[in-house]
Amino acid sequence: MIPINLEINVIDAFTNKVFGGNPAAVIITDNWLNEPLMQKIASENNLSETAFLVNNGSGIYAIRWFSPIKEIDFCGHATLASAFVLFGKFSDLNSLDFTAKTVGELTIKKLDSGKIQMSFPNTKPELIESYPRELLKGLSIKPKEIHKNAQAYFAIYDSEDDVLNVETNNDFIKKLHPLDVVVTAPSNSDEFDFISRYFWPANGNNEDQATGSIHTGLAPFWSERIGKSQLKAFQASKRGASIECEVAGDRVLISGNGVQYMTGTISL
Repeated sequence: MIPINLEINVIDAFTNKVFGGNPAAVIITDNWLNEPLMQKIASENNLSETAFLVNNGSGIYAIRWFSPIKEIDFCGHATLASAFVLFGKFSDLNSLDFTAKTVGELTIKKLDSGKIQMSFPNTKPELIESYPRELLKGLSIKPKEIHKNAQAYFAIYDSEDDVLNVETNNDFIKKLHPLDVVVTAPSNSDEFDFISRYFWPANGNNEDQATGSIHTGLAPFWSERIGKSQLKAFQASKRGASIECEVAGDRVLISGNGVQYMTGTISL
C-alpha cells in the first residue's frame, strides 16, 4: 500500500477565541477518498464534524460532512471552517462557491469585518400538534410549542432559564432518529435576540457546541416572532457560540468568526 499523507486543519468556528465555538476538521483532496476511509478519519478525529472537500476543476468545491458516526446532510460550522482554511490559502479570494448533494450550491463570502458569511436555504420549521411521546420524555422541562423541519424538532420556551436548565434523557432523544432536538427561547441579554441548545445523540454526540445548520430554521422562526430580519444568536453550549443571522427570502445568511487551532498531517 502506498503511504498517503493528508493535510488536516482544525478550526474553532463561530468564535473569535481558541477553545470557543465548535471545532471542525477540514481535509481538502484532489479526489474523493472512499467513504469507509472518510468515516474512519472522522471517527478518529472524534470532533463534531470533519469536512472533506474536492475542487471540481471550475473553482467550485464539493463538500461532504462526517460526524464520528455517520455522514451528515448539512453542517454549518464545518462549512465555515472549510471557508476559513481556503481563504487562508488564497488570500486574494473574497468569495467561494461550495456544492453539496443535499443543500445545493452555497455562496460563501469573506466580510470586511473578518467574519465569514454563508448563504444557506431557509428551513423554517412548522408548528405541529402531534409528535412522538419520546420527545417530551426526553426533555426535563415541557416546552410551550413544538415545531419541526427536516432536521430537528424545535422545542420553544418562553424563558431563557428553561433553555439553560433543561436536561435531556438521551435514551428517548435517540428514538427520534433521524431528527434531532433544538431548544430555544428569547434571550434576556441586550446583546442577543435568541438563544438555543442542540441535542443530537443519534447522529453525532449528546450536545453540539455550535450548529450553523439549525439556525437556518431558528432565524426565520424568530424573525417572525420578533419582527426583524437581522438577528444575533447565542448557542448556550459549554463552549458557547455567537452566530449572526439574516433572513433574506428563501435564503438565510449565517455569519461568524473562525480561529485556527491546529494544522497537521494524517499519515495512512
